[in-house]
Amino acid sequence: MWLPSPSLVLAMLQYAANADQIPLQTSSDNMATVSPLDSKWTDLTARADANAISQLIFDSVNSILQHWTHTRYRNGHSIIPGTVPVGTLLYHGRGDNELRRLLFPNGLQSIQNTHFHFVGFGTEATRTRGAGSYNLRDAGTLEAQDLLVWGKFDPERWVDERERIDDLCAWGKDFNIDGYLRMEMDFEIMLCDFSQGVELVSADNLASWWTNPTTPSPLRPTSRSTPDFHPPASSHSLDPLDDDPSFPTGDIFRFETVRAGSWHNHYPGKTRISLDLTGFISFYDTTLAPSLVSGRQGTERWDHRLAGISPADLTAIESRLSEALTRGPNAGSGVDWRELYRVVLERYVERLELMEYLLNTTTADNINERARQIQTQLRVMLTPYILYTSRPTPRGISSSVDSTGNDSWALPVWQGCATRHTAHIHANTDLKSRLTSSERLLLRTLDETNREICRVVVRMWVAGVHAGLDTHIPLEDSQTVAAPPLVVQEWRLEAGALMKWLDWGVWVKCRPACGVEEICYLPTWPYFRGPDRTEDERWKRPQPQCIRQFAPYSVLLLNAGLLFE
Repeated sequence: MWLPSPSLVLAMLQYAANADQIPLQTSSDNMATVSPLDSKWTDLTARADANAISQLIFDSVNSILQHWTHTRYRNGHSIIPGTVPVGTLLYHGRGDNELRRLLFPNGLQSIQNTHFHFVGFGTEATRTRGAGSYNLRDAGTLEAQDLLVWGKFDPERWVDERERIDDLCAWGKDFNIDGYLRMEMDFEIMLCDFSQGVELVSADNLASWWTNPTTPSPLRPTSRSTPDFHPPASSHSLDPLDDDPSFPTGDIFRFETVRAGSWHNHYPGKTRISLDLTGFISFYDTTLAPSLVSGRQGTERWDHRLAGISPADLTAIESRLSEALTRGPNAGSGVDWRELYRVVLERYVERLELMEYLLNTTTADNINERARQIQTQLRVMLTPYILYTSRPTPRGISSSVDSTGNDSWALPVWQGCATRHTAHIHANTDLKSRLTSSERLLLRTLDETNREICRVVVRMWVAGVHAGLDTHIPLEDSQTVAAPPLVVQEWRLEAGALMKWLDWGVWVKCRPACGVEEICYLPTWPYFRGPDRTEDERWKRPQPQCIRQFAPYSVLLLNAGLLFE
């Protein structure tokens, strides 16, 4: 006999100064009453809005400081304050002898027991070293930075690297910002003043990989208009895509650069940096930037841009950022948003991928067995939310895969699934009162994303129950049910639409998996031009591919972004 299993959910509420005792709620309590979405649990067929942005913000938060997703989507929409902890080792390499002049223009000053503060842009903020201009001018890569510091985006200024960082540093002085984090082949920090907050650990003249050890490695001025830049004494081309005969080990250089970035492809990403999500700013936030909504309608995420933001909305973004950078250190609720988001992603990321595999490998020969396997997986995902009373009445069984009007018995399952992770936040007025504006956005985003995930999973499970595929809810022999082929076909559509909507970067991988001598590579700057040195459409929507880890390397063509074995 199958008996109900009592379930208790404990919510840990951390307070800055004290800890309150929160009454424990049992499964008999209606958790939906504490959710702002409690009036929307009536229709399992109601899909998320076609222009919804909650899933985009959800993915942005879950991919923070991870190389893979930001290589795929170079048009960043997030600004996040953070700190680098004491004791973090930074590395700066050059090809000339100007190390100390560059690092310590005002002399050496050792600052102990302090963090240094920075602002990170959720984008691939690439250098401009003579590579094609698509990534920089047209892909949205520089828009957030330029809007913040110059108030507008001018594509003709894509090469003004020195002016950009100088002006960013000048802007950040009022907020005690020490530098900026950005990403190209890997993450890097641009420090505004090397005489503050850092001390020199070592200054070494390292052996060169170049054929001529006296020939400095090529570095290009970051801006043609920088008056005091002294280029290294080398006539070699500075473009890493050019074939430099003095650098026969160029294949090693290119691959190992790519490999270093791959260390931070996925969670937890770059861990030496502490981000403050209580100050998370998103250009997808429609309460801040409604002027960007119309430009996104009907477009894919690759094509979302910030350049069309209205002056009023840009002012709102700047005001929110100023608020985030000037409030006290103990501001916020204490909720660990990054881990809360991660918990939701981990609950579904592998199971949805397994579901996709099962659905796509179902054939006429195995459909009956496979349909029951899939139904079992659906039930596994919903186990924490299926109550003992969650079963249809005989009259509620539908012989159609569309169970509209016959799924009211499953609505509490949807409700519990979608609210369990945040119900305690909504229920506690003291906790909610301490949420920052950014945290309220994070809460709303998590609610809306989780709601859609649970809606689809519950709807698929209900279809399986009505088809007699759930061994824990047997149907009467006289009841007419939908045939497995029809159910599987509907499942395939539902699961495919959900995964496309979520678009989690961890699902983007090399298929089949790479061999032992290979790694999976997502094309990144600066290897993105075609054979005729023009832009290749494929680099606007990069796809993963396997490349070799050692010689003979899969060549990242010097004059193209194509791979050859």
